[in-house]
Amino acid sequence: MVLALTGKLVVGVDFGTLSGRAVVVRVEDGAELGSAVFEYPHGVLEQVLPHTGDPLPPDWALQVPSDYVDVLKNAVPAALKAAGASAQDVIGIGTDFTACTMIPVTAGGTPLCDLPEFQAEPHAYVKLWKHHAAQGQADRITDLAAARREKWLPRYGGLISSEWEFAKGLQILEEAPEVYATMWRFVEAADWIVWQLTGNYVRNACTAGYKGIHQDGEYPSQDYLRELNPGFENFVLDKLAHPLGQLGDAAGGLSEQAAEWTGLRPGIAVSVGNVDAHVTAPAAQAVEPGQMVAIMGTSTCHVMNGAELREVPGMCGVVDGGIAPGLWGYEAGQSGVGDIFGWFVDHGVPPEYHATARDRGISVHELLSELAAQQEPGEHGLLALDWHSGNRSVLVDHELSGLIVGQTLATRAEDTYRALLEATAFGTRMIIDTFIDAGVPVTEFVVAGGLIRNPLLMQIYADVIDMPLSVIGSENGPALGSAIHAAVAAGAYPDIRAAAKAMGSVERDVYRPIPANVAAYEEIFTDYLTLHDYFGRGVNQVMRRLKSRRRRAKGLR
Repeated sequence: MVLALTGKLVVGVDFGTLSGRAVVVRVEDGAELGSAVFEYPHGVLEQVLPHTGDPLPPDWALQVPSDYVDVLKNAVPAALKAAGASAQDVIGIGTDFTACTMIPVTAGGTPLCDLPEFQAEPHAYVKLWKHHAAQGQADRITDLAAARREKWLPRYGGLISSEWEFAKGLQILEEAPEVYATMWRFVEAADWIVWQLTGNYVRNACTAGYKGIHQDGEYPSQDYLRELNPGFENFVLDKLAHPLGQLGDAAGGLSEQAAEWTGLRPGIAVSVGNVDAHVTAPAAQAVEPGQMVAIMGTSTCHVMNGAELREVPGMCGVVDGGIAPGLWGYEAGQSGVGDIFGWFVDHGVPPEYHATARDRGISVHELLSELAAQQEPGEHGLLALDWHSGNRSVLVDHELSGLIVGQTLATRAEDTYRALLEATAFGTRMIIDTFIDAGVPVTEFVVAGGLIRNPLLMQIYADVIDMPLSVIGSENGPALGSAIHAAVAAGAYPDIRAAAKAMGSVERDVYRPIPANVAAYEEIFTDYLTLHDYFGRGVNQVMRRLKSRRRRAKGLR
């Protein structure tokens, strides 16, 4: 097979939170020959709408879909140029997206925010994965499903997230009924970008299962949806239902228009859309049961395969074949990780630290990590909860918020920074322990994403979870994973497993636990558990009350 693949290339495109990245990959061995990044001109809309300047309420996160097409027009040609590659050698292109990122569209695929009559309507824009303003709808979806004993609820750990399709769709119905009535379909961005590439709308099985409550071939029933809201009865039939494409399949061939955008040949294979986290597993050669992959960036998504179906409290879903065929794909995650570190650097670090970092030619993150690395576990006397963007797993509650305990007048920036790093590690420990307790063994922990560049963070994780950390061999994990799926869609490999073996890359056991640190963190983790349950499991509802007061003070619901 390798001889037949010599010289053949595929392109993977990863659509992240702030930018899109394209990478050109050699099919025979997964070598990454060139890459390019294009930052979204509009970024994330969290404060105001672009056309009107109208303020957005708290917990909103929107995007402009034309930014995604600009990635195709800019990053793909630039990656080809960087690789010194000929378009004649490219046999396929694959894409992945953050999820659940949703776009209300017309029957022709036009986003409603592109229509003049809806440019001033926030609900007409892309709802980014971290749009958390539908928490009230998510709570009702969960409560009704629990009361009715809906069989699909345990597949999601007993809780439905405000980040997912149904909560976001119900919010549109109840707050912007004209948008709801106008939209032909509520489309995952992962599928919308494939639509732009091929001219075909194909709904991918991954997001349908994890984010769209599609289990055992069915969505929630009309009877359930009617009880939730009479106007929501036909949400599935009218706004979601569409034939599903399986992972690794071809969604179609590259259209003439998309060929002009990208500089690629029309007709080459375009793989079915996928989620950035799930597509990273084959890139890290982690497609067997027990291999948990943590894609660590602005947030962290934890994915892994299991041989058997289990109900894991607070997980983000379990889907048959959701990561690799023939296995149950599990997902969990943390809504804020790198975002938390970035927030602290931007808003909580004194100017002298910034000046020192600038004088030394390093980032503030590097300076704080260097200073924090000089401390022993527990030396700073702090303990934090990593809920600045809410809790995705295992509490699935985006009304929760961040917390730091133990600050004194002696507390310095590096102390707080290390406490926040540790808090995210404790959050991951919660997820791993929950999986193990539910009968889903975690035998290897593989890290991917931009945060692998921080060795202090990686060592803290190894110590907190008391497991060696394997590290993906690529700096472009999701894009490489999308390229692997493109290779399968183009017929270069028979399935995802075979392609992952040939094209994926991983370094095993790069970070090992330090026994003294493990013992120290075990003691601190006990206190983390106390705070976790006290604030997160309903003992004290102060975090919810604070958010409610904030909304009332701004004149919002």
